[in-house]
Amino acid sequence: MTDHALRLLRQDRRLAELAAFPFDFDLDRAAHGEEVRLASGGPLETVAGDDTGGTYFVCGDGSVLYADSEGAAGIIGSSADEALELMIGLPCWRDCTHLSPDDGEERILAYVTETEDAIRESYGIDEKRAELRAALGFPERSPVELVGRLRAALLRTEPDFVLLNAEEGLAYDRLGPAGPPLWEPVLAAGRTDLARLREGDPAVWREVAEDPVRRRITLRAAQFDRAEGDLELLRHLLRHETRSSMTDELRLAAVLVGLHGDTGDLPLLAEVRETDFDTACGLGGVPEPGASADELRQWARELDESMFGTDPSDEPVSTWTDLARDQGMTDLARVTLIRELDGIVLDQSRLRRPDAPHTLTTAPLSGLAQDFEELGDLPQALRAQHLCAALQETAWDRASARHTLARLEREAGRLPQAADSLAAVREALATPDDDSLRHWQRVNLGRFIAEEHYRLTLALADAGRPEEARALLTAADAVLGRLSENAADGVRELAERTAARVRETD
Repeated sequence: MTDHALRLLRQDRRLAELAAFPFDFDLDRAAHGEEVRLASGGPLETVAGDDTGGTYFVCGDGSVLYADSEGAAGIIGSSADEALELMIGLPCWRDCTHLSPDDGEERILAYVTETEDAIRESYGIDEKRAELRAALGFPERSPVELVGRLRAALLRTEPDFVLLNAEEGLAYDRLGPAGPPLWEPVLAAGRTDLARLREGDPAVWREVAEDPVRRRITLRAAQFDRAEGDLELLRHLLRHETRSSMTDELRLAAVLVGLHGDTGDLPLLAEVRETDFDTACGLGGVPEPGASADELRQWARELDESMFGTDPSDEPVSTWTDLARDQGMTDLARVTLIRELDGIVLDQSRLRRPDAPHTLTTAPLSGLAQDFEELGDLPQALRAQHLCAALQETAWDRASARHTLARLEREAGRLPQAADSLAAVREALATPDDDSLRHWQRVNLGRFIAEEHYRLTLALADAGRPEEARALLTAADAVLGRLSENAADGVRELAERTAARVRETD
């Protein structure tokens, strides 16, 4: 971590004034307009601001993050010294975030010269730049080199330095270019393993096939890099993928095998299909032994076109976030999901206009809430589930979504909010003339709702909130009293334990 220049600015008022004007790094503006945090949870220190309302932060590893007043943010240097050298050597850097070394020296120099000449029309920068550079010990660097440094820094923003609005959880936009699509880093190991499998080493075949994560990623790599000579290795991966029961990759492996049109694979596919009930359902359409090669190819092509294909950008984002998480790329998965959720939130805000049709489906929101929960990010899970619950229409769906919201709120320690959500569940259950509710007392939904009432009652009692615990216990007993015998049987022990705990608080 290098912050020599930042220390000098803090110690020398003359240098601090030069940095503030004309280079717009003002230590006296070290405040941001809203509370923010990093999506990764890393530390963040506000160190300076500029006259446009932008703010400079130093992150835990010393990197400098800039956030503008329009809701965009990005890393501009690996240290305070590097960031200050950029700002002094390239005072128009905020106008250069679209530039790349690929643009060529001539174009970069022309753009920087034009932009700096516009600055000089208002005030001089050359003498002050020379003075500040000398005082801070910075060498003179070409604008081309500085643009290259800026580009490299901006590309490091995701996933470790994505800035969030602390209250709403929305991510700041990218200040500069987007990095590679998620599928590229996710598929990298699979592509390596696929190349090694093609070399035919039995030890590699065994290692890849017996590792569930490597096997899945390699099958995905084979989806987008298909070769005539892959049939035997695909058969090998297919046989081993049956250990995971019915997965998307098992269906993919069957399709990739079927596309080769070898009727000798029909017994294998039939054997795989009979692995268990779920696999039989998932591969129910596979041709029986005795079918023709054309029938086998037709089955595989139809499934390939409807579910897979050869373009990784066509895959649902959940494919890549799941595989990223399985490989330990947690922050990469989290940031991708946050931006996915932000997009849905933006779409919903547009749909709230009077002239907009109500077309937003809530299925992605429910899946996002579950994905965030599995990543251990309860704030984002709550954000997704809040919106999901607000959009439900039938009483059954409202009760189910609010129940899930209450559970997440309880697990996040938001006990009063969880109690409010359970009150909304009970309100939904009391909806008159809603056919969706006619069996809720006899199925798992009723049992789950009763259980959550008792779990929250226990949490309230443990948190020293006896009055709220007693009130919710009464509501819990009322829900339990409406359940069928079969549904209630699994809840009674929890109910008795909860009642005993509440009595202790008395």
